[in-house]
Amino acid sequence: MLFEPVEYLVEETGFGTWRRFLDDKGNRFAEFKSHATWAGLPLVHYTYGKCPETGRRIVARGVIAVGRLAWGIIAVGHASFGLIAIGQLAIGVAFGLGQAASGVVCIGQLAIGALFGLGQFATGYVVIGQFALGSYVLAQLGLGEHVIDMRAADPVAKQFFQPLLKLFGG
Repeated sequence: MLFEPVEYLVEETGFGTWRRFLDDKGNRFAEFKSHATWAGLPLVHYTYGKCPETGRRIVARGVIAVGRLAWGIIAVGHASFGLIAIGQLAIGVAFGLGQAASGVVCIGQLAIGALFGLGQFATGYVVIGQFALGSYVLAQLGLGEHVIDMRAADPVAKQFFQPLLKLFGG
């Protein structure tokens, strides 16, 4: 079917337009774009499956973007990029949440944060992780200026993390 004309099931709603297709093998494609826009982007863009015309995934691009590949102010997808990004690979400008995440503030198995990182492997100015690198570090194994880890507890780090440690009985 690649590069052949495709007859989509198109449904107009008050909020936006759905475009759907199901091929004879059961592969489903769906896309939604809201009528409302901001700065030339749809308010919501959702994609699912591979485009039957090209065999490729369509990148969801919108203020709120949801899809396997997503790019937006708020982006949710396996690979996402946005001001706020959530996904397996989440590249967030302000916030990233995912297996591999980056951002000013981020949480992930691999968390590369500028200000704050929380994760198994984490970086940031303030960082909490199993293996962590930063200025104020709370970790199993940490590197940085003020570190609490299994080897030692820097007095400045103890004072910095004291409210958090008290919260968890430490």
